[in-house]
Amino acid sequence: MAILLGEAVHFFFYDTPKVLLLLTGIVFLMGVIQTFFSPERTRSLLSGKRVGVGNVLAASLGIVTPFCSCSAIPLFIGFLSAGVPLGVTFSFLISAPMVNEVALALLFGMFGWKVAGLYLALGLFVAIISGLIIGRLEMERYLEDWCRPSRPA
Repeated sequence: MAILLGEAVHFFFYDTPKVLLLLTGIVFLMGVIQTFFSPERTRSLLSGKRVGVGNVLAASLGIVTPFCSCSAIPLFIGFLSAGVPLGVTFSFLISAPMVNEVALALLFGMFGWKVAGLYLALGLFVAIISGLIIGRLEMERYLEDWCRPSRPA
């Protein structure tokens, strides 16, 4: 039992600085990226389209975002603050960690293009449908004040 506790403590002290450094770097990188993409540009790209088009665009953007949910959440909050509808932002939030290029490459290498394509299609389907459902439920009223748009969309 003492050996397991020692291994756990070693793991904690060995990996905690790496994780904190990674999170610090990601938050800094997301801050730099947000300076290049104005809220108006993001809002015009993802909202104001026909029902579902914004969800498809946001879910597709989530696929090419090479980060885990650690950086997807700050982007999600940034989208909400920019006035992007909640359902559209949920499509991004679901697809970003679930469907990514690393998982697709691994699945393609291990199981072939059919399995990788099925994974991609089902991941996009879940992200888009979930975003549409959240959008239809009009859950914006449950958002905290700090992540609401600063000015009307």
